[in-house]
Formats: sequence, C-alpha cells, structure tokens
Amino acid sequence: MEILLLHTELKNAKAPPALAQQAVSFFLHSLLALATWMALMLLGYAVNPAGVPQWAILLLSTAVPLAVAYIVARIHRSQMATAVWLVGIIWLMIVGLYILDLPTGPSQCFQCGAAEKLSRSFFSLPSPSGLMDDDGPFIGTWPAAALVGYSIGAWLVIRKRPSE
Repeated sequence: MEILLLHTELKNAKAPPALAQQAVSFFLHSLLALATWMALMLLGYAVNPAGVPQWAILLLSTAVPLAVAYIVARIHRSQMATAVWLVGIIWLMIVGLYILDLPTGPSQCFQCGAAEKLSRSFFSLPSPSGLMDDDGPFIGTWPAAALVGYSIGAWLVIRKRPSE
C-alpha cells in the first residue's frame, strides 16, 4: 500500500529539469560567453588599435559578454546562464597554478614571490612578469572576466523577472 501511495505521489509531483538539459545549457552558455570574447579579440586584432591599455581590454572583456548575456537572457531565460562564472573562476585557478609552477629566471620574474608572480602575470602590475611570453592576461584574466561578465548579464535579467 505504501509503495502505491509513493508511486502516486511521484507521478503527481512536478518533475525537475533533467540534469542532462542543465549540463547542456551550462556548456552552451559557457561556449557562447567564450565565443563572444573571442569575437571581441578577433575584432581587436583586425582593427589593431595602437596603445589600448590592458584595463580597457579587461573592461571590454567583461562588458561585451555582459551585454550579449543580457540580450540572450531576455530572449531565452535560463538559470544556468548565471552559473557560468564558476567556469571563469576555475579557469583562473588552473592558469594560476600553472603560473606558480613556472620556473623564474632573468627577465622572467626573477626572485618573485607567489603573489607577485600572479599579479604581474595576470594584470602586468607593476610590469609584465615575462612568464608565458607575457600572455597572462590573454590566457587567464580576460577569458575569466568574460565568463563572469556573462553571468552578471544573465543575472541582471533573471533577477528582474520572477520565476514563472
């Protein structure tokens, strides 16, 4: 009798979204955020503006995916779009661990501590580290910023409209 009641309750309960559907949505939103960032980078290399500071590229790497996510979330509301920032943080941690593992030497952050290695590699502050051919912002910081910006853009739309 209890099994029959449990079976009836399970049939009448609202089924949660399928895990596979959430995973695909999460993957596609992550891919869209990174594709938006790559399009921005390709546009920047095509235009090749001289003397653009890294802080401006960081701002654009956050703002452009934010705007794309805002538009996408207004068209297709998805809760998984707000979780894409996790990929950015995990990516930043993976690249950070790689940077900390790199050997130092002359013209490559010689005698740098861990914090200096990371700040000079990710943000070129006070000067580039020389590690990873000075591509730390391109490989680590800007893609992570794009993923975080995408999440913020989706969150701005989703927080305005209550769940239906």
